Amino acid sequence: MTASPARMLPRLLLLTALVVPMAACEGLSRREQRTLSGGAIGAAGGAAVGALTGGSAVTGALLGGAGGAAVGALTGGRR
Repeated sequence: MTASPARMLPRLLLLTALVVPMAACEGLSRREQRTLSGGAIGAAGGAAVGALTGGSAVTGALLGGAGGAAVGALTGGRR
């Protein structure tokens, strides 16, 4: 049983959309890596808290992402 090309195309596009941006992360400095990961973690946490408390998940993600990126940037200095 094989999948038809029409059914595989959306999956292939989704996979490409998820994998290609990761290639842009190569060669980042330590501070840039921590800023990016802090923003991602903050956005996920903010969205979860916003959704669980009955608020807006989008607003929570925006605020959490901004806060996480700021903390990541501030703690990503040289050692």
